[in-house]
Amino acid sequence: MGLTQIPIAIAAMRGEEASPQKISAIVQADLERSGQFRGNSLAAPMDELARPDFSALKQKGDEALLTGSITKLADGRFDVRFRLWDLVRGQDLGGQSYATPTGDLRLIAHRISDFIYEKLTGEKGVFSTRIAYVTKLGTRFTLWVADADGENAQAALTSPEPIISPNWSPNGHELAYVSFEARKPVVYVHDVYSGKRRVLANFKGNNSAPVWSPDGRNVAVTLSRDGGSQIYLIPAQGGEPRRLTQSSSIDTEPAFFPDGSAFYFVSDRGGSPQIYRTPTMGGPAQRVTFSGTYNISPAVSPDGRWMAYISRINGQFKLQVMDLKSETVQSITDTGPDERPSFSPNGRLIVYSTQLQGREALMTTTVDGRIKARLAGQNGDIREPHWGPFLKQ
Repeated sequence: MGLTQIPIAIAAMRGEEASPQKISAIVQADLERSGQFRGNSLAAPMDELARPDFSALKQKGDEALLTGSITKLADGRFDVRFRLWDLVRGQDLGGQSYATPTGDLRLIAHRISDFIYEKLTGEKGVFSTRIAYVTKLGTRFTLWVADADGENAQAALTSPEPIISPNWSPNGHELAYVSFEARKPVVYVHDVYSGKRRVLANFKGNNSAPVWSPDGRNVAVTLSRDGGSQIYLIPAQGGEPRRLTQSSSIDTEPAFFPDGSAFYFVSDRGGSPQIYRTPTMGGPAQRVTFSGTYNISPAVSPDGRWMAYISRINGQFKLQVMDLKSETVQSITDTGPDERPSFSPNGRLIVYSTQLQGREALMTTTVDGRIKARLAGQNGDIREPHWGPFLKQ
C-alpha cells in the first residue's frame, strides 16, 4: 500500500493567505497520512477556473492536481471552491463549493480530502470522521472528541476520577464509556451533540469494556455481577443483560465481527490472556492467538479481513495485525507501550496510543505499518483512542 502512492500537485488556493485556515496544507497532510498519496505543494495560487498546463505538471511526475479559491463573504462566512484534475487523462474530475463559517473551515478541508480520496482510489475517505480519546493531566481525566487528524478537540466530559474505554455507536451520535465517578466502574452512554447521558450498566461489582453491536441495538459489556468477569449483551436503551460467555475465567474486551455474527474477546482460560472468537448466538469459543503469553485489546477491521491487537513481546507492548484468513501476524510498530488499536471506518488505517521520546502520543498507521503519522493531541497522558464511523453528511 505504501509503495503505490499517487503523486498529486496541490496548488495554493487563490485568496488563501487571508483565510484563518490554510486549506491546501490541511488537505495535503490528510492525503499523505492516508499512505495512498504523495503531495507536491505548488506555491503559485491556481483557482478552480484556471486551466492547468497538463504537460508541464505531468513532466514533474504529478498525476492529479487540486486547485481552488477561498473568499470571505459579507456575512463573515467563507466561500470555498475547488476542482480536481486528472493530469494523465487531461480530465476535469469535478469540484464543489461551500459557504461555511470560520469554525468549519477545517471540516471543509477534510471533506475536500474525502472527495479527492474517493475520486482517485474508488474508496471512501475518512478525513471528516472523528476520534474519541482520554487524557489524564494531573488528577483530571478528560474525554475528548476530535477530528480524525486529532485537531479541533472538544471536551465531552471532565472528571477527577478515571474515564476509560470510549466506544462510538455505529451512527456516530453516542459514546459508551466507563467512568469511576461513583467510586466504582459504571458504563454510561453519552450523546455527543446534546451532552446528555444515561447509565447503561451499574450492577454489583465491575461494569467495563463497553462495545456497540454493529446494528447499534445492543452494547456488549463485561460484568462481574455473577462472580467472575463475563461478557453480557445489554439493549442500548437499557434492560436486562444476556450472558454471552460461560467460563470460570476472566472474559473481557469484546470486539464484534462486522456482521455481528461473532465476537472476539480476551480470556485467561488457557492460563494467560489470549484472544478467542465465539458466535454471538452462543457456541464454543475458539482460540485465535497462539504466539506469546499475553495478547489483548482485539479490534476487527470493517471488512472483517484484519484483527489488530496488542501483544507483549520481550516485555514491550506492541501493535500486531493478523490476517484473519491466513492467520499470519505482522508486528507493525517499533514503539513499545502501544495501546488500544482501533480501525478507521474504511479499514485502511489504525489509530492507537503509544509513547514517543518518553511522551504519550496518538498515532495512526497504515495496516502494513509503512506509513505512520503522529496526530495532534491535548496535553497530558493520552490513552484509549477509538475511531468513529462514517457520518451521514
